Amino acid sequence: MAINVISPGLATSVQDLGRPGYYHLGIPISGGMDRYALRAANMLAGNDEAAAVLEAVFMGPELAFTQDATVAVTGADLPPKLDGEARESWTSFAVKAGQVLSFDYLKGGARAYIAVSGGIDVPLALGSRSTYTLGALGGLDGRNLLAGDVLPLGAGTAAAEGRSVPAKLRRLPGAQAELRAMPGLYWHRITEASGRRFFEDTWKVALEADRIGYRFRDGRPLEFVERTPPFGAGSDPSNIVDSCYPYGSIQVPGGTEPIVLHRDAVSGGGYFMVGTVISADMDFIGQLQPHTPTKFVSVDMAAALAARHDRQAMLNEIRAMLA
Repeated sequence: MAINVISPGLATSVQDLGRPGYYHLGIPISGGMDRYALRAANMLAGNDEAAAVLEAVFMGPELAFTQDATVAVTGADLPPKLDGEARESWTSFAVKAGQVLSFDYLKGGARAYIAVSGGIDVPLALGSRSTYTLGALGGLDGRNLLAGDVLPLGAGTAAAEGRSVPAKLRRLPGAQAELRAMPGLYWHRITEASGRRFFEDTWKVALEADRIGYRFRDGRPLEFVERTPPFGAGSDPSNIVDSCYPYGSIQVPGGTEPIVLHRDAVSGGGYFMVGTVISADMDFIGQLQPHTPTKFVSVDMAAALAARHDRQAMLNEIRAMLA
């Protein structure tokens, strides 16, 4: 049995927890940009946490069900509707064969995760069902959903409706986002005063914000330490000899507008990196709308590991509640 796509929304794709192990070959991990919300949606629907879901950006799809199922919608505040009647987000609800799931207008955040009992059962590609559109890999024919698509569902036992994640365990950035970051290997390339200003300034999310990366603007340009460019680096002071890019790395081309690389990012290149957003805050980036004021907050390794521990503790609390 399956789900029929009546309307695909703006940029809805199939995502799971991604395909690690191929980044060195230039194939990114992909997967949900808000992995916390993706895991929570699957738990509510009674799935394995790594099951494939739908990631909807800014606007939800319209989906017709051909079988009974349990559905959960988490992440952005994109209110679900069943046959036109409102349903709760972060709460499981039953869908009967013949019913249509749609969505109200976005009220907060950027990406919602739609989990269906059994999971979206598209073919595996390099061990994952996640869609990587630049490489036309995974998902449904390597692309975002289109009207008329048919989404197969896996076999699974529908969870009970009415299971909910309490508000204290729902992670979304505030009106002004804070992204904790560790200064990077190339920190020595900028002046001390410039590095201090980078963390003092309030940046805003630019319009160039997608699965590859988020650009930020309106902060003060970086000042670089004078150097003789090494062979292969190029003349611009923000250029380096080609290097690997970790997920969350903050490039600053020309020293003007930082770009945080995300799930579909390239694996290397020749731009200086001022630091790296910690893993616990990468989910927040996927929920930022254009023009959102954002502060980068400098942290050390101990703080980064503590934040990762806290995020894991929240997931464990959800697991315990829904067990």
